[in-house]
Amino acid sequence: MVKLIEKGVILKNGKLVKAGSSDCGREKTMTYKILSAHDTSDEKGKLKIKFDEITSHDITYVGIIQTAKASGLNKFPIPYTLTNCHNSLCAVGGTINEDDHVFGLSAAKKYGGAFVPPHLAVIHQYMREMRAFAGAMILGSDSHTRYGALGTLAVGEGGPELVKQLLGKTYDIDYPETVAVYLKGKLRRGVGPHDVALALVKATFKSGFVKNRVLEFIGDGIKGLSMDFRNGIDVMTTETTCLSSIWITDEKTREYYAAHGREEAYKELKPEDGAYYDRAVIIDLSKVEPMIALPFHPSNAYTIREFLSRPYELLKECEEAGKKLLKNGDFKLTDKIKDGKVYVEQGIIAGCAGGMYENIAEATEILNGAPINNSDFTLDVYPSSQPVYKGLMDNGYIGRLMEDGAVIKTAFCGPCFGAGDVPSNNGLSIRHTTRNFESREGSKPASGQLAAVALMDARSIAATALNGGAITSAMDIAYSKKIKKYRFDDKIYRARVFNGVGSADEKSSLKYGPNIADWPKMESLKENLLLKVVSVLHDPVTTTDELMPSGETSSYRSNPLKLAEFALSRKDPGYVSRAKAVKEEAFPEIKNIDKENCTYGSVVCAVKPGDGSAREQAASCQRVLGGVANIACEYATKRYRSNLINWGMIPFLADKNDFNLGEYIYIENVRKKIENGDKEFKARVIGEDGSERETVLRLDPLTPSEKEIIKKGCLINYYKD
Repeated sequence: MVKLIEKGVILKNGKLVKAGSSDCGREKTMTYKILSAHDTSDEKGKLKIKFDEITSHDITYVGIIQTAKASGLNKFPIPYTLTNCHNSLCAVGGTINEDDHVFGLSAAKKYGGAFVPPHLAVIHQYMREMRAFAGAMILGSDSHTRYGALGTLAVGEGGPELVKQLLGKTYDIDYPETVAVYLKGKLRRGVGPHDVALALVKATFKSGFVKNRVLEFIGDGIKGLSMDFRNGIDVMTTETTCLSSIWITDEKTREYYAAHGREEAYKELKPEDGAYYDRAVIIDLSKVEPMIALPFHPSNAYTIREFLSRPYELLKECEEAGKKLLKNGDFKLTDKIKDGKVYVEQGIIAGCAGGMYENIAEATEILNGAPINNSDFTLDVYPSSQPVYKGLMDNGYIGRLMEDGAVIKTAFCGPCFGAGDVPSNNGLSIRHTTRNFESREGSKPASGQLAAVALMDARSIAATALNGGAITSAMDIAYSKKIKKYRFDDKIYRARVFNGVGSADEKSSLKYGPNIADWPKMESLKENLLLKVVSVLHDPVTTTDELMPSGETSSYRSNPLKLAEFALSRKDPGYVSRAKAVKEEAFPEIKNIDKENCTYGSVVCAVKPGDGSAREQAASCQRVLGGVANIACEYATKRYRSNLINWGMIPFLADKNDFNLGEYIYIENVRKKIENGDKEFKARVIGEDGSERETVLRLDPLTPSEKEIIKKGCLINYYKD
């Protein structure tokens, strides 16, 4: 199904062959041409990218604009689209979330941006429909910013990287390696984009095979895939931990742009013969089967056939993982097995991955009038935009789904991160959404509340609904794959979207609600550094959802101090109080330390933090609470490391995570060492009982601007000065 090639390959006459050298072929890739067209650097191997456009949703744009404003923003220098699909459910008893939307609209008017009102479209569907264009680069403050199937090389990053673009600065990275993803063969009936995507994630995630690399999709298999299918695979490339993705474009791409009234956005993209790739992934589409990604990660994937052949064993593994999360309390998944079948309580088709027209239309054909009459199972469907909703309605699919017992809702990303359709305690939900991380879908392990989500394609979710909630592969269902043609109607957007791109009204004012707060003052780094360990995380991987929970925190995303109260609440409930104590206490009495020229703050120690979301709050909340550094054996993503740096926190590395709560770590001349580009930092580790040992911390190379940001204390201070 999926084959990995670790050594370099060259594209010759449409086939991949072993490469002798990379010297003559790297510049023949689509990746090289697009990156070069956006690069302002004159240093070989280093990129300083200026993006064509940027985009954010309503969990991130307030903080980004507040940061840019504090740093001297006058108007948006490039098109900036503000969407409202994460924080669109208003808090009960107040208008906290709606205040953010009012602020966003006022910012679009003042600085010259576009504003997409709540429930109109999820961020990535709107950008596909209205903003992406072939050969472009787009930066988004959401990790699933992927428009490669449309010929746009898009990157998901933390908010501070968007701030840099708003201030005319660049996105600075080492030139990434490029991985060919070669698609061949033809799909079988019942196989959807999520099945292909989960197979790709399973094959590449755990080994880091494509980490921080660009995926370049090529091969004859692409021509048999619709644009919805391509987009559905593409958006899931984030879960491989790659940097970005790009696909060849063809007549189907041109037709997509033409259907959305933007044919001029199309141009043909393809690699030249002789293009060199550092690695390759070969996917035989004819061998892909319906997949299921079990809790608690998209890479924990199996074919549905394999899963149903040994459900007790695999669900038992998930049970044990859940019990470790709970620490106290029971968690059951093996009780879903009844009479040889595995039953789930809930099915969801939603968001930028699941909510596209073809997924929902084909799911309707699978149900085909059979009522969902099992009271223990529910099916909810969220079309990814109002135009998609209208297209489904015009062609009769919405009415048919309603008659079958499905509940149809508006465009919203909540089911992906825990702000909508949260499963019950001990529940198991199957979803065509992007993620199923632990503690992501609204669970609160610290409170004894834990649910589980498995990822499946919309087709197999519909097949499961057809069988009363018993997990079923869509390949086992006979159905008509022929669906009615989708017709995009732009009247919906013309009626509601505010498009002020390029028309800033600098005299207008920003509109603040009582929950929108400025960033507190952050101190610059002094010559020496004393850290107190306030959290030690021994999990193999710590996600950004565990560092800063999603879901119930959404209402406080615009208030740094209130939001910080939730930091690590699902993973280490004592973290906040310990971090606050360090921030508020006097400098500790420790021998042989230069108190007068020493920064004192807290540190989180982990094995591999930062997998998943691009949310910069995973770092900024630590900073607000007095955090000065992280110590990790490895950082899961480039995004999280960048977020730490942009908030003035040092991303130290250690050979092992052998630190203890309450220990102090003292590093002399840390500021000077950062200036000099030192890679190793000798440190004293001082126990609460006064015992001492030495350790060596490491720091991967920093760019000149990253060094200055850390020294200044954060990005805001850097630009202020």
